[in-house]
Amino acid sequence: MKQYDSIVIGTGQAGPSLAARLVAEGEKVAIIERKLFGGTCVNTGCTPTKTLVASARAAHIARRGAEFGVMVGGDIIVDMKKVKDRKDGVVRQSNEGLERWLKGLDNLHVFEGHARFIDSHIIQVAEETLQAERIFINVGGRARIPHGFDEVKFLTNSTIMDIDFLPAHLIVVGGSYIGLEFAQMYKRFGSNVTIIEMYDRLVQREDEDVSKTLKEILEKEGIKFRLKDECLKGRMDGDQVIV
Repeated sequence: MKQYDSIVIGTGQAGPSLAARLVAEGEKVAIIERKLFGGTCVNTGCTPTKTLVASARAAHIARRGAEFGVMVGGDIIVDMKKVKDRKDGVVRQSNEGLERWLKGLDNLHVFEGHARFIDSHIIQVAEETLQAERIFINVGGRARIPHGFDEVKFLTNSTIMDIDFLPAHLIVVGGSYIGLEFAQMYKRFGSNVTIIEMYDRLVQREDEDVSKTLKEILEKEGIKFRLKDECLKGRMDGDQVIV
């Protein structure tokens, strides 16, 4: 069994900074990562989505060029493979840089694998057993899949990062921040987009005037809405999804 002063589970936003601070205070620290260094923000959240948003905005502005006196000959075509390659490059620079930094810190031991508690102060990672007085849990979350979609080829906020093609029609279940971001992004790339929201307005956490304004902006871009509609189930029709 390996002894540490502190163990940090997860290398998302807080984990690396916390581990580095503890090491700087003279502690012997272990940090554990199950999958991708950097967690949600670097790999499937802020960094990749804002990179995709930038590509989508470039396409959007190009289509509106004439409004600014800029004449673009022919149709605006989005190469989704190149869009994905650019996004992957930005992400790779971030997570590989973070991994190198963590592995280069003195008195910080990096373990890769799924962490499991076997006691209140003992963690199992693969074949390794780690013990510490303090254990910090800095793990992420996963998308909740609605009932009735067990046999549907759906995408989540994470798996949509892996596609390099343009869906003809993207159905977004849920009209909050992440759903709206992907909806606008893919509409600007060239997909038809429909948002299904079970409540009577978008982003319930915001004031009603914010919800109303967001809907107006997105409708002007051609996004369709089904409010007060709950997605009950899904099925496949060939390679198409029916909800």
